[in-house]
Amino acid sequence: MLPDWTIQTRAGGCDVTGEPFAEGQPFYTLLYRDRHDALSRRDVSEAGGRRLREDPRAARPFSFWRARFTLAAPPPPEALAKADAETLLRRFLAERRPEHGRVIYILALMLERKRLLRQTDAQTDPASDRRLLFYEHVKTGETFVVPDPGLKLDQLEDVQREVGDLLASSR
Repeated sequence: MLPDWTIQTRAGGCDVTGEPFAEGQPFYTLLYRDRHDALSRRDVSEAGGRRLREDPRAARPFSFWRARFTLAAPPPPEALAKADAETLLRRFLAERRPEHGRVIYILALMLERKRLLRQTDAQTDPASDRRLLFYEHVKTGETFVVPDPGLKLDQLEDVQREVGDLLASSR
């Protein structure tokens, strides 16, 4: 089962120092797991990251990556009655239904290929022993956690057909 996670957008400033990020400034995204296996996100500047590393009491992140801050573009107006790969991915991640696991994985790969999502990390979830892929939306900075369903080559054609049918039927 995927850990409790909602899509979280990047912060506008450092969670440790409170200073706002500047355009192009390097920063770190840190994902932490709490005692209930829920994930939480913290965005920190390089100075904030140094403070955390120097603090012996600070928790260590489950996953982290470095990026450059860019101002998020305002979201485009929603198209009526038209779902694309991104809206389907968002909807299926929000629904959290196990039967969508393979489709979620393929949609994430499609969006990565279109350079809309960038894989930032991959970790094995100790609670379920499943591999989790961490993606960042390149325009909004949102983080997506996608479980790897472990698809076999002989399953790809069926899942690709299912995704194609979903995309075609939503137009």
